[in-house]
Amino acid sequence: MARPKVIIADEDASYIVPLQFKFVTDFFNKIDLEIITDRAYFDEYFSRPQNAEILIISDDLYDSSLQRHNIQNIFVMMEQYDEGSTGELNVNQIFKYTSIKEIFNEIIGKSAGELNVATVEKKETQIIVFTSGYGGAGKTTISRNVALCLANNYKRVLYVNNGSLQSFQFEFNNTTKLLINDIRNKLYDKKNDLYMELKHLLRTEGFTYLPAFKTSLMSIGLSKVFFNNFVEDAKKSNEFDYIIVDLESVYDESMIKFFDSSEKVVIITEQKHSSIEATNDLIANISMHGEDKYVFVCNKFDKEKDNALIDSKQKINFTISEYVDYIDDEYLKNIEYSSKNIGMRKVSFLLM
Repeated sequence: MARPKVIIADEDASYIVPLQFKFVTDFFNKIDLEIITDRAYFDEYFSRPQNAEILIISDDLYDSSLQRHNIQNIFVMMEQYDEGSTGELNVNQIFKYTSIKEIFNEIIGKSAGELNVATVEKKETQIIVFTSGYGGAGKTTISRNVALCLANNYKRVLYVNNGSLQSFQFEFNNTTKLLINDIRNKLYDKKNDLYMELKHLLRTEGFTYLPAFKTSLMSIGLSKVFFNNFVEDAKKSNEFDYIIVDLESVYDESMIKFFDSSEKVVIITEQKHSSIEATNDLIANISMHGEDKYVFVCNKFDKEKDNALIDSKQKINFTISEYVDYIDDEYLKNIEYSSKNIGMRKVSFLLM
């Protein structure tokens, strides 16, 4: 039986190498892999009828005339993120600067039948926490938008807010809060699997989330460690790819536990001097072993204003990984709109 054929065509040879390596390491001797980086050879190659299960091609090389070939799935690598359809059933658009891992997984996921090989082994649920050294930095805005970005990239996402008094839900479609009295007995029983006990209460608006509680846990004698236990039980269920935890900006037992149990910690700051000082104070209390675990994001960035992050007069103990431009409050109320902000998308790509 002939092996499935995969063609990768892109004049940017440096971009192709990691994708080529991923195919070779995961499907060694299971597929025939053809790499094309020269346009003249590309034109000559497709001047003759070709058969392939997968064609991965840059948008500058792609042309609808390729449809005349017997190619089961075509993946066009777009320089600009574009959610629009090409109008061609077997043509898929993928943003070129997503992580290679995510590009590879999407290609394999959509082509598993044609490849006739086992799909990539499902990875364990990842816990990603968002926090800040001060209130008002925008961690709730960014965390919920990143949750939607991940969900829009075919990820199963659970969002959990661990605030003492929860007000995050006012911009959701369903603003009804949970009454703790209805479930308080389940919360006290340490033998319970909290996720399974509360699963029926979860809601979905693009991503799955634990609704806000109407009263604080402290009012019934529970600490915020409840959220740590709930998230750990949700992770064990393996029903999600990512669990996004929106941490209250309070350095307490719950925050420390989440720092220890998470795969990534996203710390939100701004370009103001006071924001940098507060962020420095926060990380001074964090044991940052394995620094790649921590991602620093500058929110509300305005290039027209003074940027203290590049001011050599102030000591900065961290490095910004991504900037999210300032978004007007009216637009922030629309999560579908604000999640399409390029900065929000780039943050989500950093985590995938």
